[in-house]
Amino acid sequence: MRLFNPITSHLHKAHAAGRRHIRQRPYLIPLFGLLLGLVIVSTVVYAKGGSHVYRPSDSHVVFLYDSGKKRTIDTKAPTVGDLIKRLNLNLIPQDVVEPSLDTPIVEDNFRVNVYHARPVAVVDGGNKTVTLTAQKSPREVAQTAGLDVKPDDIATFSQGDIKNNTIGEQVVVSRATPISLNLYGTQVQSYTQAHTVEGILSEKHIKLDHGENVQPDLSAKVTPGMQVFILAKGSRVETVAQDIQYPVQTVNDITLSFGTTVVRQNGHNGKVEVTYLITAKNGVEVNRTVIQQAIVQPPVPQIVARGAAIDINGDKSAVMDQAGIASGDYAYVNFIVSHESGWCATKAQGEHYCPAVPDNQFTSNGYGLCQSTPGTKMATAGADWATNPITQLRWCSSYALRAYGSWAAAYNHWVSHHNW
Repeated sequence: MRLFNPITSHLHKAHAAGRRHIRQRPYLIPLFGLLLGLVIVSTVVYAKGGSHVYRPSDSHVVFLYDSGKKRTIDTKAPTVGDLIKRLNLNLIPQDVVEPSLDTPIVEDNFRVNVYHARPVAVVDGGNKTVTLTAQKSPREVAQTAGLDVKPDDIATFSQGDIKNNTIGEQVVVSRATPISLNLYGTQVQSYTQAHTVEGILSEKHIKLDHGENVQPDLSAKVTPGMQVFILAKGSRVETVAQDIQYPVQTVNDITLSFGTTVVRQNGHNGKVEVTYLITAKNGVEVNRTVIQQAIVQPPVPQIVARGAAIDINGDKSAVMDQAGIASGDYAYVNFIVSHESGWCATKAQGEHYCPAVPDNQFTSNGYGLCQSTPGTKMATAGADWATNPITQLRWCSSYALRAYGSWAAAYNHWVSHHNW
């Protein structure tokens, strides 16, 4: 005999009614499955989106190119010099490391080049010297060998000639001949690669446009210490020596990280003798005209290699994208933020670590990714300015455009002044 249970009976009736409801509306089952799938996909997308949350670290990925061979290194070394010490590469003083040892490592995918010294024969007339060097400029190689290479001397790379008892790489130095130029009564010591007096005039850019006389003749052969006279006809002349600022030649180098620079050849100022034709009346000067500019010492250009390799990890790119920064400005933003805070959104000026939470977000000094001074300025970009790198980058971008007109101009200012 079964006892009647009102609760159990009610549940059975409800269950039966539910089955009838589903049989009458079969479209409910796929609709329920679609809703469940949307919930699962949303959860996965949210989880993946969270992978772009910026997590600052004091460890960086460095690409080391040692004699052309690439090594990828995960390091906490603060500078290039510390990295080289830790790797124990057994370098010798003649080896070259680019960039310099005191260059800070403040970003991922930083590039370091190591050039090992190799023997090079330096031929200077009848003298030959073998030097151990890693330099890439023939002039620098000759100077490494102890030679005094004057601006008018020419140094070039060439392959050795077995007839001259030289095998392998060599640098040949062509010495300029010392001469004395007498420009309208002014004696100037100079050097030349020319072989005739006419060649000297062409080399020094001397033009005979005012009836000048030249001694010796234009066809005369150049000899060491010879004097060449340029004599004006009438009027008074005055010659003034001036410096010629050496030019700077900048080349982009994809073996160096963006923002780094290396001087491959040091520049030297040249000298020019400017001769004025002075017209006087009753002993008073009434006109002064430049009639000659003789280059007595050409300037040596300074060659600067500028890093052109741009490698920015996905997390930083995602943060810059969410902050509304154009992809063409990523390299400039990464350079400035890396040097200002090392991509630490909670770093205050003077701190050498990245705190998990801000130690003093109301400091009057620099704070955050771009070291806003004070940090409270960034409140205009959002209430979470103290910890959110996206909010901070929005403010940084508005500051760059307001103060400099563009991120590129802000970068150029930072490179020149080391601040912004």
